[in-house]
Amino acid sequence: MFRKNMQNLQLWFKDQNRKPLVIRGSRQVGKTWLVRSLATQLKLDLFELNFERNPKIKALFSDNDPEQTILQLESFFNRSINSKKALLFLDEIQAAPELLAKLRWFAEEKPELAVIATGSLLDFTLADHEFSMPVGRISYMYIEPMSFEEFLLALNQNKLCEYLSNFTLQDKIPEIIHDRLLQFLREYILVGGMPSAVEIWMQKKSFFAVSEIHNGILQTFRDDFAKYAKKIAFDRLDDIFRSIPNLLGKKFKYSLVNKEVRSEVLKKALNLLCKARVCHKVFSCSGNGVPLAADIKEDIFKVIFLDVGLVSSALGLSITTENIFTRFKLINEGSITEQLVGQLLRTVSPYYIDPKLYYWVREKSGSAAEIDYLMQYNTKVIPIEVKAGTTGTLRSLHGFMQKTKLQTAIRLNADFPSVTEVKLKDFANRPIEYTLFSLPFYLTEQINRLVATGGLEPPTSAL
Repeated sequence: MFRKNMQNLQLWFKDQNRKPLVIRGSRQVGKTWLVRSLATQLKLDLFELNFERNPKIKALFSDNDPEQTILQLESFFNRSINSKKALLFLDEIQAAPELLAKLRWFAEEKPELAVIATGSLLDFTLADHEFSMPVGRISYMYIEPMSFEEFLLALNQNKLCEYLSNFTLQDKIPEIIHDRLLQFLREYILVGGMPSAVEIWMQKKSFFAVSEIHNGILQTFRDDFAKYAKKIAFDRLDDIFRSIPNLLGKKFKYSLVNKEVRSEVLKKALNLLCKARVCHKVFSCSGNGVPLAADIKEDIFKVIFLDVGLVSSALGLSITTENIFTRFKLINEGSITEQLVGQLLRTVSPYYIDPKLYYWVREKSGSAAEIDYLMQYNTKVIPIEVKAGTTGTLRSLHGFMQKTKLQTAIRLNADFPSVTEVKLKDFANRPIEYTLFSLPFYLTEQINRLVATGGLEPPTSAL
């Protein structure tokens, strides 16, 4: 399967100023597979250590001298290490967090040896570490589940993916191609982007088999709760874990999770799941300017899950026959499409930036309004409305655009792409004028490029 981050990994390896790389991402998103594939593609001699499976191997790194460490590694593997042709892979490094500090010695004294570390619960370690992190001497890469375009490539739909990459707002998408892309999008909503689920779908085209994989992954996440034991009780984590799929698209309220438990306890449980990257907060902000993170309201947020396929299984939406699946209008489910868009927006950030999501909400009796997502585009803020199906009112968007005086907005739905110059007046006869880019969901990953070719300068920053 093709992963876009493979290109970034290859560029990292060839960089003359390469530093040890730490790959961060949830369990089972494909971190280990990426590193092994890099070694295979570049014909590197892979030296792989898993600290969760064998904690004792951290003793091989007892010395701060990389040369001495390499001697010990050669004895352990019974193989010589040619630093220029080898890849040292430290998997599940959160089980030996003190080794992160030792990466500085490899950066300073042995830069010719490529070193990659990964960890599924690494954010726990980084939040509580008592050692000195090698600031400026390591690089980061963030891995998400497979995107829709990666899903297409996995299904050998290379030309469809190429079509999306080359599409411009001046092009007209034939209805037959549009329908086909929406059909694949429905598949993606049910299968999702967890590599093992995509692989079994490639092989068997069976939703029974995909559902089995999904439920296995969900159970693996629950099994991990035992590793949080010193931080919070299993039941509270499970309360949050089970509630997220049902609260998609809504302001997250702890009272909707469990009325019998104090919100402080549930808040801690949610924060732990976010650190494990099982879910992600979408923070409310004013949207008045960039950076969006400068004025977030930390007590007002929504939550999306790691993967739309896992959400579909958790909600019991798996379809068991192709005939039913063809007629199933899952794309019209508003909460699912909001999960879909949020998940895909997290894939358009540069690989070295931890992706964040934001939205806007006005909680006022009689005039409540909400914009599903806000994205930062260079020095501008662009609102994104998610509309299930092909229709939906834009009252909240009109109000937001009048308030902020922004010039560009995006609507994502199941309709054909279009660009509209909106010119109208509000109830107080105030003008509302802006450009509305209406894009089908399957073009979400092309947002930056399409907005750039629509008249704005090329982006210098992502979400």
